[in-house]
Amino acid sequence: MTATVLTTGRLVLRQIGEDDLDAHMALFNTPAVMQHLGGAQPRAVIAAKHAASRASFAAEGFGFMLAEERATGEIVAHCGLRRVAHPLAPNPTDHEIGWLVREDRWRMGYAHEAMRAVVDWGFAVHAVPHLVALTCEANIGSWRLMEKLGMTRRPELDFDDPALDPQERPLIQYAITREEWESQQ
Repeated sequence: MTATVLTTGRLVLRQIGEDDLDAHMALFNTPAVMQHLGGAQPRAVIAAKHAASRASFAAEGFGFMLAEERATGEIVAHCGLRRVAHPLAPNPTDHEIGWLVREDRWRMGYAHEAMRAVVDWGFAVHAVPHLVALTCEANIGSWRLMEKLGMTRRPELDFDDPALDPQERPLIQYAITREEWESQQ
């Protein structure tokens, strides 16, 4: 059993366990879910991300998690808080939030619910000075959620990843400071 980290009205956010790779591959590593993230990834890449999340929890007390519906126990999202992971980002020491929701649970408010809890956790528990989130301009749903979370566009943090398709470039960032978060409380 993996440790519960956060609980919301409809979700339990828990650490990623050794046995979660098959579920992740089936639910999140799909062409639709990964459309703006370079497409579906090889199993070894996702396994490395899971290992990095477990290592982040061990070292810093935070990382990416899986979100389960409280009503059904089904995994519906992959989300969390980590250090900026993209090697080309200009701000590798910043704290980054991110999320994926399985396709059959899109437009149900799960990303907002989970990420509201993660943002609060980052500021209230981990005392981060600010949070960033990365996406591409074409991922309108993603940056709209960032805005809904109180984040603002930070064009000076944009960067290019030549490995991505041209329509997915550049990668853009949004951010929220502790002070901005506090003013929302």
